Amino acid sequence: MLNFTPVLSHSEPDPALLDRLSLVKRACVAGVAIIAVLTLCAWFIAPLGWTMPGGWRLMKATTALALLFSAISLDFSESKHPRWMARLSMLPAVLVTLLAAAVLIEYAFQNSLGIDTLLPYEHVSGASLPGRFSPQTGAGLLLLGISMILIQARKRFAVLAADVFAFALCLLVLVLVSGYIFNAMRIFGLSSENRTSPQTLLCLSLMTLVVLLRRSENGVFSIFLGRGIGGRIARILAPILLVVSFLREFGRAHLVLALRIPEHYATAILASTATIVALALLLIIAWHIDGMERDIQDLSLRDELTGLFNLRGFYLLAEQAQRLAQRSQLPFSVLFIDLDNLKQINDSLGHSAGSAFLAETAQLLKATFRETDVMGRIGGDEFAVACQCSHLAILVAAQRLQAAAALRNAEAGRRFPLAFSLGYVTAEEHGDQSLKELLIEADKAMYEEKRRAKQERGGS
Repeated sequence: MLNFTPVLSHSEPDPALLDRLSLVKRACVAGVAIIAVLTLCAWFIAPLGWTMPGGWRLMKATTALALLFSAISLDFSESKHPRWMARLSMLPAVLVTLLAAAVLIEYAFQNSLGIDTLLPYEHVSGASLPGRFSPQTGAGLLLLGISMILIQARKRFAVLAADVFAFALCLLVLVLVSGYIFNAMRIFGLSSENRTSPQTLLCLSLMTLVVLLRRSENGVFSIFLGRGIGGRIARILAPILLVVSFLREFGRAHLVLALRIPEHYATAILASTATIVALALLLIIAWHIDGMERDIQDLSLRDELTGLFNLRGFYLLAEQAQRLAQRSQLPFSVLFIDLDNLKQINDSLGHSAGSAFLAETAQLLKATFRETDVMGRIGGDEFAVACQCSHLAILVAAQRLQAAAALRNAEAGRRFPLAFSLGYVTAEEHGDQSLKELLIEADKAMYEEKRRAKQERGGS
């Protein structure tokens, strides 16, 4: 019987958000692969290259090949693929890293390692170093290759190294993209030193986004996808800080160069503006935190008497567990428990005795089910258990629960037996029933079992 772990920590990524972002990752990888293949075709198939825009040959053929390998590596390393594909993904990642390192060595020592003749260029006429991409591109591909090698890291040091290289890759790509934009907008005049093609910048940006999304699954970047306060604040602040930093430099250049404002006044204007923006962000964050703190205070997930989840907590975590089961295409079961004779116990022995029976039922549930199963008191004398298990497994668990209650009832001195009625239902691997529908069906099954038991007692 497979285990599952309800997501209790708000710092962990939200699986629902990860599902949506997986579409973004696939689109980015597919886009890079298409651009790389078209670029290779433009280089080596002359008739096809003539029909494409002139800029398609700005990306070197070796760059396109390295980016194609990168797309393959990132796609193969996804957890949805078999283990052998994850292992195979290391090969193109290593090839990209070695290729980028070789080109950088050529630039550093002014020698040739044969990279320029790595691919046949008979169809290319007049190309200047068609096999050697720029040092900026080489640095980006080197960091990308190392990040892909470490993308599946799970050990603490390897995870830290993967995050560091992801940060470095993000920094370099931001420098290259912003430099290209500033040059294209002629903010500081037009320069011919920009040797990175727009296709390369686009592909590197898409690959960097995929790496960051992959690192958000188990690295420090996971805070951006968290369900808690930290994750929400990070998602709000990250785009603002990213945009404000570049707007500040654009504003400085515009004020000094275009409007001819003295540099000290331009600095004063930008510093004052940045201060006001920071103060506004602080106020927004403070209001946001206060609101979430109020929500947290209102959100009580535990039943104080039994220690199980209350109705709110049960629905929250059981729905999360059900989404995980549906995502993994695994069966999901719900057990409904109704404690018998609670009113008689309260009337005869007092509410403290009734509370003791409720607490004892909770103890049996905790002893019978796994810690990873979601157990809750969802009504006065009603309990429910949600677990990722088959119909046979929930049946066996229900029988264990009844057997445990029978052992308790065999103890001497009990005035009222610990008795309850059970009903359970299972949603199979491809079931689309909601948690509420499963609880209703389990409740109906419980009442059918209770009615059948009364008929049997009446018949006997």
